[in-house]
Amino acid sequence: MTESSPFLRPGLVDLGAESGEDTVVSSASLRARLETIDAQLSQITTVDSGRQRAGLLLSAAEVLLGLEDGDQTWRRAFAAFNLSLELADRELAVQACELLFLANQDDSLAALGQGVWLAVTFPIDPSLSVRMLRHIMEETPDEADGAAIAAASAAYIVDLRAEGRVHNDLSSETLEMLGTVAREHAGVRSQADFDAWVARLELDTPEKFLVRLRNVIDVLVQDQWWFDRDALQAQLPEH
Repeated sequence: MTESSPFLRPGLVDLGAESGEDTVVSSASLRARLETIDAQLSQITTVDSGRQRAGLLLSAAEVLLGLEDGDQTWRRAFAAFNLSLELADRELAVQACELLFLANQDDSLAALGQGVWLAVTFPIDPSLSVRMLRHIMEETPDEADGAAIAAASAAYIVDLRAEGRVHNDLSSETLEMLGTVAREHAGVRSQADFDAWVARLELDTPEKFLVRLRNVIDVLVQDQWWFDRDALQAQLPEH
C-alpha cells in the first residue's frame, strides 16, 4: 500500500419491487437482459477483446446478483476478475471483487479483502475505493476497531486521490462514515470525545492506521490470496 503526507460501475442492480407482480416483471426484465449479454459474449472471438469480455461478464454478474443467484454471480465475477488480472486492469479487478463479496459465497470475505488491498494500493476511482472500505466498515463487529480503520483509510484515500467536486462529495461521505463509527462503535457524542477517540486509535496518522488496515485485510483473506502481492506492487511507479 502506498503512503503519503497525513490528511486532517455506478450502483449495482436493485429490483426495488414493492409487489409480487413488480418482482415478476423485474425478474423477467433482468433475465432478458442476461440473455442479451450472453448473446454478446458469444459473439466475442478475438483475443484482443479481453476488456470487452470482462466488462460483459461483470454486467452479467450484476444482473445475476439482482436475480439473487449468488453461485452464478460468483462464477461470472470470478471469470471477470481473472481476466482483469491478465489485462492489468486494477479497477476492473476491484469491481469484480465487490461483486464476489456481494454474492455471499464461502470466499466472499476473502474477495472483499483482496478488493480493498487493490483499491488502496493502486490509484483507481476513489469513489470505488471508498465503497469497498465502507463494506469493511459495515462488516466489522461493534467491539472491533476495523470499522474505524476502514473509515479513516477512506478519508485518507479521498484526500490523496480525489480532486474538485469529487473530493468535496467524497470527503463529506467519509466524514459521515467516521461519525457513524464513532457513535455506533464507541458511543461518541461530542466533538471533544470524537477528537479523543481519533487520537486514541491514531486515526490521524496514516503510517499507523494503514498498517492496521493491512492486518484487517489479512484476517479477511487468510491464506486465500489469488494473486502475488509483491509482483503487483513491483509494477507501481517509483516515487
